[in-house]
Amino acid sequence: MSVSVAPSYPTTSTSRSTPPTFPAAGGRRQRRATLGSGRATVCAVLNVEIDGGPATPELLARGLLANYGHFTAMQVRDRRVKGLDLHLRRLDAAHRELYGAGLPGGRVRELVRRALGGVRDAAVRVTVFGLDEPSVLVAVRPPTAPPGTPRRLRSVDYTRPLPHVKHVGGFGQLHHARLARDAGFDDALLTTRDGVVVEGATANIGFLDDDGVVWPEADWLHGTAMRLLERALPSRREVVRLADVGRYRGAFLASSIGVVAVSGIDGARFAADCAEVRRAYDAVPGDPL
Repeated sequence: MSVSVAPSYPTTSTSRSTPPTFPAAGGRRQRRATLGSGRATVCAVLNVEIDGGPATPELLARGLLANYGHFTAMQVRDRRVKGLDLHLRRLDAAHRELYGAGLPGGRVRELVRRALGGVRDAAVRVTVFGLDEPSVLVAVRPPTAPPGTPRRLRSVDYTRPLPHVKHVGGFGQLHHARLARDAGFDDALLTTRDGVVVEGATANIGFLDDDGVVWPEADWLHGTAMRLLERALPSRREVVRLADVGRYRGAFLASSIGVVAVSGIDGARFAADCAEVRRAYDAVPGDPL
């Protein structure tokens, strides 16, 4: 089974340059494939379960037709997840806002463990979908690593609706990310109409100055990687205007996939790398599932 994947930002394989194969349900093996120029990918799916059981066409259709719900995406390494508590709190908070009830973390962990089976390293997405009686879908894919080269971003006048919720309505930012790639950039940077920097298309953006990390003060998703980095590094929030990004010595994108440097935003260029930020994130221990 294969599904279209929208990564947190353009990503790299965790191993060889030749697309790897992975064991799939039923003992079959699937190969990572590419679409078009390779900017969009179709990734092998190791397993998909809904509410702990098979993902039947009828149940999958409910999610596709309703287009209402929320999710979190995590990287599992040796059955551990960085900031697992943050992922569980995110799901619970969004569930209360969208459905009026909590989502117990113990249940989520049980469903993830069940879907993983014997797999120890993976990319896992937990999606809650449905209008009246929500279901929990767990998709297990091969692990993902951040890109090995800095990203060039193109600013766009667009902000996400209900930005504090990681919801399934991601068409807008993914469309702008695709347009940015078609224009020769690596990803999109979301900004307000009056030029205030908000976030990356599917990752938080941070800036570097002599005092530490500067996070834009805006209506964004408070990502799990951002929260972990706020714990690990001197950080502050301030309004960052697109016209002023050149005054920072560096910038980076942060998501559960990892940290990657930003080499430029529109015409502005950044010389500094984000090695210190990357080391801080890599040093965060994983929590056992």
